[in-house]
Amino acid sequence: MNQVSSKLSIRELRAEDLDALISYWTESKASFMENMGVDMNKMPKEAEWRTFLSKQLQQNYKEKESYCLIWLLNNQAVGHSNVSKIIYGKEAYMHLHLWNQMHRIKGLGLQFVKLGIPIFFTNLALEYLFCEPYALNPAPNKLLQKLGFQLFEQYTGIPGWLNFEQPVNKWLMTKENYLNLKVNW
Repeated sequence: MNQVSSKLSIRELRAEDLDALISYWTESKASFMENMGVDMNKMPKEAEWRTFLSKQLQQNYKEKESYCLIWLLNNQAVGHSNVSKIIYGKEAYMHLHLWNQMHRIKGLGLQFVKLGIPIFFTNLALEYLFCEPYALNPAPNKLLQKLGFQLFEQYTGIPGWLNFEQPVNKWLMTKENYLNLKVNW
């Protein structure tokens, strides 16, 4: 598929997205998940995913524990970005996922994240947007740097509820930096 002729768009998670999103988590190869820093022993079952994701469909922005945007390529869902550890009006932690390998390493993630960042900042009234990828996973680290995120901290720890202990790069986009950068996107 030619990227130039492809139409990229994003939208908030809907009930009809749950099966594909849950399949990504429950059916991806363990080696792929581990390369992202996921501890497969912490992986929820399908029913637990459905309960967790369905809850956010009912919450307003101020109540959300997680907020998910679906990435669409030619109107077909191909990935998602979500934020967690949300403190409405202050900060959130972003996660990035292209579901199928055929869509990776083509620059699509960069374009989707550019589309999503304004939504996260606006709908959650954020001052700070963090992202904590596994330091040994080069793709998200390169993407964040290209977008203008600043490397805020490097540490060894467990960055999220699905992760194992790992080296982490903690990236930061402030609202001020986002507003200055978005003009050049």
